[in-house]
This record gives sequence, structure tokens and C-alpha cells, in this order.
Amino acid sequence: MLTIGQLAAYAGVTVRAVRHYHQIGLLPEPERDASGYRRYGATAVVSLIKIRTLADAGVPLSRIDDLLAADAATFAEAVRRIDARLRDEIARLEAGRENIARLAAGDGLVLPPEIVSYLDRLRELGVSERMVEGERDGWILVTARWPDRVRELMPGKFAQLDDPRVVRLYRVLSELVDTDAADSPLLEEAADIMADLAEEACAAGEVDLGEMADEDLPFDLLEALAVESDPRAVRMVELMRERGWNGWVRTERLPQSPTRPTQPPDA
Repeated sequence: MLTIGQLAAYAGVTVRAVRHYHQIGLLPEPERDASGYRRYGATAVVSLIKIRTLADAGVPLSRIDDLLAADAATFAEAVRRIDARLRDEIARLEAGRENIARLAAGDGLVLPPEIVSYLDRLRELGVSERMVEGERDGWILVTARWPDRVRELMPGKFAQLDDPRVVRLYRVLSELVDTDAADSPLLEEAADIMADLAEEACAAGEVDLGEMADEDLPFDLLEALAVESDPRAVRMVELMRERGWNGWVRTERLPQSPTRPTQPPDA
């Protein structure tokens, strides 16, 4: 006859586990002997080894009692279902490992390779990391809504980086986000560059966003993201409006106020 410690050691579990199995009714708890100790026989050892084996295989403790009492066919079917559940769990964990690996890679966690390459190109051009992070978060919003469309946009985005004005714009914005100045001449310079680029794109017919233009929410989120990241974005919107353009994410020309006709002086 074994003590609880000897039983646990023989079956390869802890004394705490044995007591837990007693508590949930999985392993019968023997009466105490004349000395006040509980003694376990061979049957208890066999039962505990079965419990440990099933638990180690991933069987929930709530199912073990039924499995131990099941016939061969029922046991085999239950094992099949448990195996299927474990396969699903393994697949979920493998997917989690892939995501963790992508997380370690940085921007690639939630963005396609084309955008990751674009962000890396910005870094090569000297754009500050804080500015790149803001750009990345904006692309996360866009990618979530148009996962296929963004890949079509990237060749054009890369081509824009050949324009010195675009590179200068990124560098100006980098200087801005890395400072805390409430107002700065750099805001005016950034607005001038963006208005100039918007005017040129409009004249060349390059402002057509297709079906993307039919939705306001993604663009509203992008505008909100800019303001939440840096309140000076509100001033940028004002400066763009002064230059005849609405917004700086989805730039649209503001309608011009009609000119009142001049009345000739009385003769």
C-alpha cells in the first residue's frame, strides 16, 4: 500500500495533482487507515497512470472519466474528435508563430511586401522613423479596406519618390514631427509643396481614385489619424484651404466663390 507521495511519484505526477483529481471526482479517494493516512493500492496506480496519459495527450479533465468508462468504439471516436481538435489547435499555434516571426520583422506584420519596401525606401531617403511610423499606420488603414487595390498604387508611389519635391516634402514633415513647435515656417513650406503637387496632378488628370473615392470613412480615419498623431495637422488643413484645396489626404479643389459683376458708375 502506498502513501499519496509514493503514488504520485510512481505515476509521475505531483501530490497536488492527485489531490485535485480527488477533488473533482476523477480518482477515488481512499479511507484513512488506523494511523490517519490514506493508502493506495495497485488499482489506484493504474487509474492514475491512465488519467495522466490522457491528460498529457490533451484530453480535458472533464472528459477523462467518460473515456475511462467507454467501450472500445466510443473510446476510438472520442479520441478521433480530440485528435481533430488538437490538429486545429496546432494550426492556430503555427499561425501564431508565423505572426510572431512577422512581428519580429517589423512593418511586415500587417502590411504587404510592396508597402514594406516603400517604407524602407523612405528610410533610405532620410525620412525620420517617427514620420515612417505615421506613414505605416496610414497604410494599415488603407490596406485593411482595400487589400488588393494598394498593390496597384505602389508603382505610382515609388515613381513619385523620383520627384525632388516629394522627397523634400517627406523631409520637411520629418523635421516637423520631430519638433514640438506649435507653428513653424516648415508648415507653410509643406503646404506650398502639397498644393503645387495637387495642382500638377489635377492638371494631368492623376487625381482619379476610382471606386476608392466613393467611400468617406477610410479617408476620414486617415485625417483623424494625422490629427491624433500631431495636432498641428489641423493647421495644415487650414493652410491647404488657403491655397484652394480641401484636406491633404484626399485632396480636392475647393469650389471658387462666384465673382459679383462690377456695376458701371452712374453717368
